[in-house]
Amino acid sequence: MTGVSNIAIVGTDTGIGKTVVTAGLVGRLRSEGIDAVGVKPCQTGHPPDDDAGFVREACGDESAGVCGRYLGPALAPAVAADEADAALSYEEVRSFCATELDAAEVGVLEGIGGLRVPLADGREVVDLVADLAVPAVVVSRSGLGTLNHTALTVEALERRDIPVRGIVLNEYEGATVAERTNPAALEELTGHTVATLPPTDLSDPSAAVGLVADLPRYVDID
Repeated sequence: MTGVSNIAIVGTDTGIGKTVVTAGLVGRLRSEGIDAVGVKPCQTGHPPDDDAGFVREACGDESAGVCGRYLGPALAPAVAADEADAALSYEEVRSFCATELDAAEVGVLEGIGGLRVPLADGREVVDLVADLAVPAVVVSRSGLGTLNHTALTVEALERRDIPVRGIVLNEYEGATVAERTNPAALEELTGHTVATLPPTDLSDPSAAVGLVADLPRYVDID
């Protein structure tokens, strides 16, 4: 298949819903016969946290998600490696991601926390996305405060010449005035299309696939 690109799913913070969007997008593409793989550069807080494992479980396929390194402390990778007295290099992280993205028909790179999270050797998540030359989708909270965080994240991506394919407001219920007005306000602020996802039960990873059914694919497929 020609005309297929990779994508990065980045967030404004940790626990924002990147894994749900990653799992859902990978599962949706695989259901369409596309060999999509979720790529996690590094997982901290393991166990129990395992984002690549969540993707594999959501898709029902052990080849659907991969992770470069696992670290125990639930901290930024650079800090977690220091705390665990473990060696972690930026080149190790970058090389793993590049190899896995190249091997997949569609590689879905999942970020770690927000863009300025330290990875290793003075490099951050935004450096990895830029070095891998993949466009990004920004996942954000739906409620009050998201305008500032999301607009700053989009600005940081665009300063590094990283194309932004769209914004996803996660756990959207429209229960407050802020939630109801945020999608239109963000589109005006950033110039990018905003989609919304309702809350989901994370105890059932497979629910993520159906959850993103109405979202754009965000990748170019001929």
